[in-house]
Amino acid sequence: MNRREFISLLGGAAAWPLAARAQQLTKPVIGFLRSGSLNDVPHFVNAFRQGLKETDYVEGRNVVIEYRSADNQRDRLPALVADLLGWPVSLIAGDNVAALAAKAATKTIPIVFAGGGDPVQEGLVASLNRPGGNVTGVNFFAGVLGPKRLELLLQLVPKATTIAVLVNPNTTETEAERRDVQAAARAIERQLIILDVSSDRDIELAFATFAQRGAGALLIGSGGFLNSSKRERLVALAARHRLPAMYAVREAVVSGGLMSYGPSITDAYRQVGVYTGRILKGEKPADLPAMQSTKFQLVLNLKTAKALGLEVPPTLLALADEVIE
Repeated sequence: MNRREFISLLGGAAAWPLAARAQQLTKPVIGFLRSGSLNDVPHFVNAFRQGLKETDYVEGRNVVIEYRSADNQRDRLPALVADLLGWPVSLIAGDNVAALAAKAATKTIPIVFAGGGDPVQEGLVASLNRPGGNVTGVNFFAGVLGPKRLELLLQLVPKATTIAVLVNPNTTETEAERRDVQAAARAIERQLIILDVSSDRDIELAFATFAQRGAGALLIGSGGFLNSSKRERLVALAARHRLPAMYAVREAVVSGGLMSYGPSITDAYRQVGVYTGRILKGEKPADLPAMQSTKFQLVLNLKTAKALGLEVPPTLLALADEVIE
């Protein structure tokens, strides 16, 4: 599906006739901006719409949503933000990288983010309880869960002494995630092979390296590139190389991945929709605390475990919030 088809499917339009555009501007316009691809996250879009609906806003009826995507090319974001501001939009919603680009362009238009990094450290908000300025949102702290994911993965593959780790260097949370996982591995005397990937070629070479160096398990880092854009590819390669893998998102396990541990990013986008509706009704971002995900889910795919010749320990099975058979 190309970008134009996707936008048409969602109900937006990148280039309407001027008269139609003028008619739409009688309704509030929301800019939905992704630093990654839109094609990979229809469930995030639907969750965002659901949150809007909970505040009595329905796309096409009393609100317009303009969709934009940088397709993992961060240098495109300033132009996309400028495009949205030119409508003009009443609010911009997006991931944390997109929100940073929007904040650099405007101090007045409200911005609502969903992100896995630290929004205070990134400079999105002054503090979680008192965001200040024109930005608030939902934080799911995906990057800090690396040590927990490593612990759970080793419960399933305890004999793995060398753990492969894939990270994307173009995310704000990567360095903290890398540091935390390295410290956790040292504490339990495990060797890590950490490789940065930012393209299909990088991913292919990484798996070849993991096989050559005898990795016994794989930890997938956080961020949209690995968990949205390349999720299906990573699941397929892990299966081909018979490498037990831990992912950051449930969707990877639904697609055939072995296991995942993390917050519900879909619910985070629903909450972004709720915050967006509240702001459209008059509340200010500075008065809405940046929320934190409090529910984390362990998801196991027993069919994949069986295909890899793994026996899931009863203790790990008991911890699972969802089991796919």
